[in-house]
Amino acid sequence: MMRALSTEIPYFGEHTQVTLLCDECGWRQTDFIPADGAKPGGWSICIDEASVLSARIVRSSSCTVCIPELDLEVHPGSSNAGYVTNVEGLLVRFGEVVDLIARDLLQEGDSSAIERCRELSDSIAAVKNGDFSQPVNIVLLDPRGHSQILHENAEARELSGEELVRLPVGPDPTIFSPDEV
Repeated sequence: MMRALSTEIPYFGEHTQVTLLCDECGWRQTDFIPADGAKPGGWSICIDEASVLSARIVRSSSCTVCIPELDLEVHPGSSNAGYVTNVEGLLVRFGEVVDLIARDLLQEGDSSAIERCRELSDSIAAVKNGDFSQPVNIVLLDPRGHSQILHENAEARELSGEELVRLPVGPDPTIFSPDEV
């Protein structure tokens, strides 16, 4: 089943949220597509003050999200979904993944990797809790240009040819017309 909903996302403009669902297995794919034409682009924001934590983020399923100072990067995958959140919510997502990996590593007994996860978790928590002594950047790299950061300090740029070649674009689900099904 496919659901599409066009709506105005405050300050971002009109977007269409497309959700593909399989009633049989529960598979779900969601993405946000802006109504206006989009160019491949990157967005970044430095988390150096409390107001930045509430900056809105629209992340499409084709977007790679990075926190370069912590050497963290999430690429789009086959079951990647788009979402709308804020910087704090993005930090929570990163923190949850780091904690999940740390729990798995505990079973394997890899003490150096567990320590690295604890350091990452502590760094993420510090920024979420307002410690801006070592600011970090959130970087969105979207070959389809559907992702954005809404804040006066956010910076937009075009992606370089080299970035476009190396960046994955995530899922590209086939959409059938009614007479093909």
